[in-house]
Amino acid sequence: MLDEIEKLNKYILTLKNNGLRVKDICDGNHSFEDLYEEREALFCALCNTYPNKSWKSKKHYDELNDPMFNDCFIAGLNTENGIISYHFKLKYWDDFLIPEIEKAPKYDDYSHKDVILRLRKFNK
Repeated sequence: MLDEIEKLNKYILTLKNNGLRVKDICDGNHSFEDLYEEREALFCALCNTYPNKSWKSKKHYDELNDPMFNDCFIAGLNTENGIISYHFKLKYWDDFLIPEIEKAPKYDDYSHKDVILRLRKFNK
């Protein structure tokens, strides 16, 4: 079964590399695009609820060696257990009613699992 999932992931990457829109791929209920839009709305609501702990920037910490992705910005939330941040398209910039900083804090190599743990601990 794992081989089939790996094949599917490689196929999706091939489609993306050939310029096809993979955001419309769906599990039967939600497309990737649906999930990204929900993530943006949820994180925006969280940041706007805690503006004194949140920030947004159009530059990474090390812009020379790690330039910002095309047409994107990064928004973050400082927690006691570390930063939670996501990249979003610039079209969402004005939705985030939080302080703008010159450049994002240095990335601490956290994983998506770390983000989940930080979110769960932030909620307690």
